[in-house]
Amino acid sequence: MKNFTIIYITIISVFSLNSYSQQSKIATGDKNYNNYAYIDAIKTYERVAEKGYKSEDMFKKLGNSYYFNSEFDKAAKWYDELFAMTTEVEPEYYYRYAQSLKSKGDLTKANQMLDLFNQKSKKDTRGKLYENDRNYFDQIKANSGRYKIEDAGINSKYSDYGTAFYQNKIVFASARDTGSLGQRKHKWTGEYFTNLYQSDVDQDYNPNTPRKFKSKINSKFHESTPVFTKDGKTVYFTRNNYIDGKKGKDENKITLIKIYKATLENDKWTNIIEVPFNSDNYSTAHPALSPDEKTLYFASDMPGTFGQSDIYKIAINNNGGFGSPENLGPGINTEGKETFPFVTDENEIYFASDGHPGLGGLDIFVGKLNEKGVSNIQNLGADINSPKDDFAYVIDTKSRRGFFTSNKDGGQGSDDIYKFIETRKLACVQELYGTITDLANGAVLPNTKLTLYDNNFKIVNTSYSDQNGNYTFPVECGLVYNVRAEKEKYTTKEQSVTILKENGRTNLSIALEKSECVVTIGDDLGKCFGIKMIYFDLDKSNIRREAALDLEKILDVLKENPTMKLDIRSHTDSRQTHKYNEALSGRRAKSTIKWLIQNGVSPNRLTGKGYGETQLVNGCSDGVPCTEAEHQMNRRSEFIITAL
Repeated sequence: MKNFTIIYITIISVFSLNSYSQQSKIATGDKNYNNYAYIDAIKTYERVAEKGYKSEDMFKKLGNSYYFNSEFDKAAKWYDELFAMTTEVEPEYYYRYAQSLKSKGDLTKANQMLDLFNQKSKKDTRGKLYENDRNYFDQIKANSGRYKIEDAGINSKYSDYGTAFYQNKIVFASARDTGSLGQRKHKWTGEYFTNLYQSDVDQDYNPNTPRKFKSKINSKFHESTPVFTKDGKTVYFTRNNYIDGKKGKDENKITLIKIYKATLENDKWTNIIEVPFNSDNYSTAHPALSPDEKTLYFASDMPGTFGQSDIYKIAINNNGGFGSPENLGPGINTEGKETFPFVTDENEIYFASDGHPGLGGLDIFVGKLNEKGVSNIQNLGADINSPKDDFAYVIDTKSRRGFFTSNKDGGQGSDDIYKFIETRKLACVQELYGTITDLANGAVLPNTKLTLYDNNFKIVNTSYSDQNGNYTFPVECGLVYNVRAEKEKYTTKEQSVTILKENGRTNLSIALEKSECVVTIGDDLGKCFGIKMIYFDLDKSNIRREAALDLEKILDVLKENPTMKLDIRSHTDSRQTHKYNEALSGRRAKSTIKWLIQNGVSPNRLTGKGYGETQLVNGCSDGVPCTEAEHQMNRRSEFIITAL
């Protein structure tokens, strides 16, 4: 490890340098169009549920229908019913339930659901950080070969590091002996304390002979990592806890490091002050400015830090004051060290870390800045990074030239500054694609609305499937997205997908289930609701509760379509005698009709008959060996539409 890191760790610091349609909104009641009836199954489910009938599948559908409409209070109502009935559901329902509970203000129960969600879905990034990428070497390899690197030509046999752009110059820290304080060495390393040095550069950023930065900014202790405003009149820099001849210490009598600010007046740097978010009891260091100079990024181990040091940001107010420090979050910060941030005008943040997978020591990474923190973090590759410490990366995004520091083998001192030109930008390009189909028959579904959400369910993009049912979205590598597919007469469906961490395409095809049945005379209404048979007790014809749940669906449709007539047909398998089966099925058909009449259906709308085993749908007749599943196919109830 480089000597200056030892200084920082041991002496100075603990760280190194909508509302969306769930289904088509059709008119209720009787609806005839070219002899077709359109039946809204979801509304039927709700009316049935309101009567007290319970079904896990029904509660899921009802909860989802409101959840996808962002009507979370109504979604919570049906998820309440679902979880009161069973907790053996897919983990996703725990998450949706928690989100719905939050909208109601029931944070305690929502947190309980999130805890269970984490237990049941340990790899889901909404519950915790991404699991370490076991194939990170593949990414490093893919990201290598993009730089031409050489010694910057300004290094000494001592530590030189931390380059900053300053007008037509670069400014960096060095422990070389060039001044009156040169004989003052740090007792832990035998090196001199660092001061700031500068060097003029040409248009290709080739520096000339360095000279000491003539300013009161340099003191008898360490100075490093400055950042200058574009007008060259303000600088933020790192220094030991030392100002106005006084050295500060923490409760353990250790002198930590702080960020200071100075302004240029009459060609002299003056008004040196420490920023107000400093403290004697924790370190702040390595300031970096956003392109609009309204935000200052820095590294710190202040309270609230996830690991040894985290990267923070703080707003710079118009009056020169500051907001409150904000941790950039677990998307970038780990239990290790994250430090030396640099922010570009391309909405990227470069930083050094030993917590993200790398080659050893500190590696340099880049990520995309967003409102929630940082995403799509990638290792810069083996050109820049090494098994040693690599850090303090700065780049001019126009020329793709810049500098970084490393103590890798082959350098002149304990830390050396390298210059580079990036010959190929780092770009993990990913496209999410898929085909939308009908679940029942596999037919492609054109003009399906697709909504892309990030992992926090914020809308990222929207699109529609083409004439072949295909869709595409540009996405970021390595992130988790949620895709919602919505189409008229189909139940909205949402699926999660993790994008690959390499160039290419990630597939997510979605099959939708019809939420409305299109029926005409001669069709079986029962198929709309998946009713294969009406359940009776063995050898009996009285209506069981399970049968009543299905019959409620039929009843609802008949009430909503008052001119519809049904012929109710009951069938058995071939086991038992022909006469027995015919009589039993007849009694069951009559019981079904009786139940519907008792619940308000006019008798002249209903006919029915028991067919026993006379209309088998397969070859399982008397004496033919068949499985139970094959016999089950013959035990069925039919609700044939005879009039609309």
